[in-house]
Amino acid sequence: LVFDLYDDATLVTAVSQVKQQQESNTLILDGETLELRALKVNGQDWQDYSVGEASLEIRGLPSEFTLTVVTKINPQANTALEGLYKSGGAFCTQCEAEGFRRITYYLDRPDVLARYTTTVIADKAQYPYLLSNGNKIAQGEQEAGRHWVKWQDPHPKPAYLFALVAGDFDVLRDQYVTQSGRQVALEIFVDKGNLDRAGHAMTSLINSMRWDEQRFGLEYDLDIYMIVAVDFFNMGAMENKGLNIFNSKFVLANEKTATDTDYLGIEAVIGHEYFHNWTGNRVTCRDWFQLSLKEGLTVFRDQEFSSDLGSRAVNRIGNVRIIRGPQFAEDASPMSHPIRPDKVIEMN
Repeated sequence: LVFDLYDDATLVTAVSQVKQQQESNTLILDGETLELRALKVNGQDWQDYSVGEASLEIRGLPSEFTLTVVTKINPQANTALEGLYKSGGAFCTQCEAEGFRRITYYLDRPDVLARYTTTVIADKAQYPYLLSNGNKIAQGEQEAGRHWVKWQDPHPKPAYLFALVAGDFDVLRDQYVTQSGRQVALEIFVDKGNLDRAGHAMTSLINSMRWDEQRFGLEYDLDIYMIVAVDFFNMGAMENKGLNIFNSKFVLANEKTATDTDYLGIEAVIGHEYFHNWTGNRVTCRDWFQLSLKEGLTVFRDQEFSSDLGSRAVNRIGNVRIIRGPQFAEDASPMSHPIRPDKVIEMN
């Protein structure tokens, strides 16, 4: 993937290595609100295709090929806040559940896993930090004050875990040494002026990494772990591989304004998104009807984490109060629904 970020539009070049597993020479890719600028197969312009309202159908394909798709998107006008959007002077993504199809044409479903290499290009003065999944493998300067950073994620992942952030932030840095002796860089990016409120989140992250090793033998598997905590993020928190994105209220705290409950909540949500690294990211869902599988298992893990670090009795009482209060009330209302529904209006 190559993202060329500008204030008025963004060009996305997606190059995929594709191999047929069934006897079919037609490939149907998901895509919404995209402007197709180029389509190539093995480096040659391809004409046998049709663009639908929510798909791209490519016909007459060989059994193995390199697919290049160039799309133009407008993050500034993306009021759906799915895919890549711009807010608060920064670019940001939200791809769960089906936001990646608003970035490029792709098989946007959780059982399609691929290894991603992502290059982000933008103006250096406006966007000094260019972040994506995986490890940073290269960076450089371009003409007209622009710069680029290349990221490589060695682990296969579904498209909903893709992330990109470009902007100017304050950064809190630390490091963690895993049980096997690997050194992992830890970075928390926050809105300017919020750095003094990020310390508890960093402590919670380190505690989460250590606890997952000690309790389940699960070690972090990249060279860097990044958290972006900004006021404008539209979701509460998102477990994108190696690049978690949070709304500030779930990460930032200090003694002057935060309560004990705030501190415990931050510890729990930081742990929850980190624990998704193995329960949800490395081991993911077959389809979105299995959403409760990855979320339920990870909630169990974050509850055990909070119980081990704090009071097991207090945490259990809190969880039961949630079940007896809002959960029982919902189950007795017209909003009642099974954990795994038979059908949905929208997968979101």
